[in-house]
Amino acid sequence: MSIRALVIATVIGTVLQTAMVVAGHSNKAVAKLFAVGGMSLSLVAGVIYAAMAGGPTSSAILGGVIAGGVCALMGIAVSYALRDVPASLLALGTASSAVTGAIGGWLGRWLA
Repeated sequence: MSIRALVIATVIGTVLQTAMVVAGHSNKAVAKLFAVGGMSLSLVAGVIYAAMAGGPTSSAILGGVIAGGVCALMGIAVSYALRDVPASLLALGTASSAVTGAIGGWLGRWLA
């Protein structure tokens, strides 16, 4: 596992997730896209990890899980702090985003 690629993918994903959450706090049209947008951004984080890290598919998937899950957790935590989502979404949203991060890692491995 490439720690450098993991940090970069997670930071990029977190910045994008946070930007979406802040925009959605004041724009209900964006807020309606939190689920799809958040999972899509976690998928992107997984692709970024795999593209940067190289290595075997299993490593790309694991890196995607971590990058996608962590960036989603950070974004959801900000959204919870803004009182836009319930606390239960911390677990559900993080888990679903970790899965899409894994898919992104797998895709990124084959696209890179």
